[in-house]
Formats: sequence, structure tokens, C-alpha cells
Amino acid sequence: MKRNIEKKVKGYNTVDGDNVHLVRVLGKRNYNDFDPILMLDSFDSTNYEDYKNGFPFHPHRGIETISYLSKGKMIHRDTLNNEEIIKDGEVQWMSTASGIMHEEQLPKSERLLGVQLWLNMPKNNKMDPPSYLNIRDNDIKKIEIDGGVLKLISGNYKEYSAYQPKYLPLDFYVINLDRNKTLKLETENNQTVILFSLLGKVKISNEEIDEKTVVKLTNGDYLEIESLEDNIELLVLKTHRLDEQIAWAGPIVMNSEKQIKEAFKELEEGTFIK
Repeated sequence: MKRNIEKKVKGYNTVDGDNVHLVRVLGKRNYNDFDPILMLDSFDSTNYEDYKNGFPFHPHRGIETISYLSKGKMIHRDTLNNEEIIKDGEVQWMSTASGIMHEEQLPKSERLLGVQLWLNMPKNNKMDPPSYLNIRDNDIKKIEIDGGVLKLISGNYKEYSAYQPKYLPLDFYVINLDRNKTLKLETENNQTVILFSLLGKVKISNEEIDEKTVVKLTNGDYLEIESLEDNIELLVLKTHRLDEQIAWAGPIVMNSEKQIKEAFKELEEGTFIK
């Protein structure tokens, strides 16, 4: 059975961090529809003034942050003593768990293009030790498909496998498809499937989707992707709903208001980092 579009959200321009201009696509107003993806921000600028101040040190708890750069650079520093840089086509994957402080700086690039998404963590793992991973371009499998390339960031695609997330299953693909091409992508019927059009207008199961739009699909065992007059870059996320209670305040995502208050109290007292 073919998957069709169930939910559709187009991003809007806003600022975050230290006056970083971005496109916010998912957030508090629609996280339940896209569970376990809580937030999705997209960056797309050729103007250094839009992002030069980056994201100064700030805390997180209870989520995994996944940053993918199609173009540009990002420098990460954190309280685990990591200092890493990713560039074109690479990924940063941070499990914030019990708590981490980090910053993200964005050096000047010809174009900054990419996304950061927040993946919720199960309640039984929210206070696990935090961790950080860089997924380098050389570690990403590039699989030829008709009319383009599928980059396998995590999980599985057919007989191929990549980084296996520790907490929630996530098949994460980046699909680059030439103009006027069609791709049939098989799925497990009970998977939650979410797509994001990073570049170019795309047709999903016969419905045109604008650039910088996220869609959630109905159940089914396959979907159809069609590029139109331009080459496209499409993110595919296949996972399962977590269906747990969420309490969310700024950079902290827990399961109760009591836990949120405890987290901010620990920040004030200097006991947040375990």
C-alpha cells in the first residue's frame, strides 16, 4: 500500500542562538504529530551576517541533537571536552541525556545549508551519561539510485547499514535526486516516516511539496518521490513513535514539570553536569 501525506508543515523565518537567522519547521506547536522528532530547524544563507555569532554555550537534557550540514562548517565544543568540526555532508550526533553544555560556532562559508533536529529520548534513558559523535563524510555510505545518490547516515537501507542509534531506531537518509526523476522507496508498514525538503520542490505520492517543508506520511509499505524542474535534496527519517508524556522548557525536555524545575534548579546551583 502506497503512503500518502498525513501532515504537512512549512517552515517560517526566525532567529535563535545569538541572532542566527534560520527556518523553524517543527517545534512545540506540532511535536506530538511528529513524535519522536521534537524540533527541526533549517539553515540556508549566503550572508555571513545571518549566522556569524552562532550558538554560545547553553545546556541540554533529555534529547539527542542531530546536525547535518549539506554545505558549510560547524564547530562544536562541550563539557565532555569535545572540540570537533564538521563540514560539507557531515553529521554531529549528541546524546544530551542527563545534561551537557555546548556551543556551536559557524565559520564563514560560501553557503550555510543544513538542519538540526531534536530526537526525543525514552524516559528511562534521559538521565544516562551524555555522549557525542561525529559522522565523517568518509564514514557515510553513498548508494547509487536511479537518477541520484542516497547517503545513509544512520540505521539501514536494504542490505546496507550505518551508525545504529542507541536509544531509538532511526533510519536517516539524505537523498539527492536529479531533476525529473522518480524514486520508489520501500518502508515497513508500521514505521513513522517523515520527510523534509531541504532543497527544491518535490512531489511526494503525487502531491507537490515546497522547499523547507516537512511531511509525515500515512502507513504503508512504500512511498514515491518525484523531483520536478530542479535537483532536490530530501531528508528521510524512518522511526517509531515514543508516545511518552513530554515536559519541555527551552533546551530541556523531560517527562514532568517536577523534572523541569529540578533541572533549572541544578543549573542555578551548578550541579547540572553529572
